[in-house]
Amino acid sequence: MKLFSRQSSATFVLASGSPRRRDLLEQLGVKPDVIDPANIDETPRNRELPLDYAKRISLEKAMLISGRHDGAFVLAADTVVSVGRRILPKAEDEHDARDCLSLLSGRRHRVLTGHVLVLPNGKVIKKVVTTAVKFKRLHQNEIDAYIDSQDWQGKAGGYAIQGGAAVFIPWIGGSYTNVVGLSLPEVANMLVGNGF
Repeated sequence: MKLFSRQSSATFVLASGSPRRRDLLEQLGVKPDVIDPANIDETPRNRELPLDYAKRISLEKAMLISGRHDGAFVLAADTVVSVGRRILPKAEDEHDARDCLSLLSGRRHRVLTGHVLVLPNGKVIKKVVTTAVKFKRLHQNEIDAYIDSQDWQGKAGGYAIQGGAAVFIPWIGGSYTNVVGLSLPEVANMLVGNGF
C-alpha cells in the first residue's frame, strides 16, 4: 500500500544496511534509490548519556553519507536501548545477549531512535523518539531458548521486538516501530513536511 506519492525527483538514500529499516520504509510505500550503510565507530563516549549518544551517532551517519550523495535526501537512524543512564550494546555474542536479557528481565527500559534527514539543499532535520518497554521476569529456560534462536545477533539490547522476544514484552508506551528501528509517524512527517 502506498501512503503518499513521491513529489521530489531527488535521490533518496537510506544510510543503513538494516533490512528492518527497509521493511519499515516499505510500509510507507517508500523504496530507497540507494542503500549506503554508514560504517562508523559506534563506541559510546565516556559517561555519554543515551539521548546524547542517539543524537550523535545518527547525525554522524547522516553527515558521512550525505557527503557521498550531493543533492539527495539522506535518512539515517540509530536505535539505542538504555536502562537508566546505561547504554546496552548491540549483542555480538552470547555473553552480550545473556547480560542484556538478564538486565532487562522484570524491568522497564527505554528505546531511543535518533532520526536525521538531510535535505537536498543541505538542511538537516533531527528528531529523537523514545519508547518505554517493559519486560516480564524471564526464567533461565526462556533466556536459553532465546539465545538458541540466534534472534539477538547484532540487535541493540540483545533482542528484537518483532521476533521471538515479543513474548517477553507485556507493555510498551510509545511507537512500536521505533523499537524496531524507525518511528514511522516521525519519518512520514519528516519526508512529507520537507517536500519528498
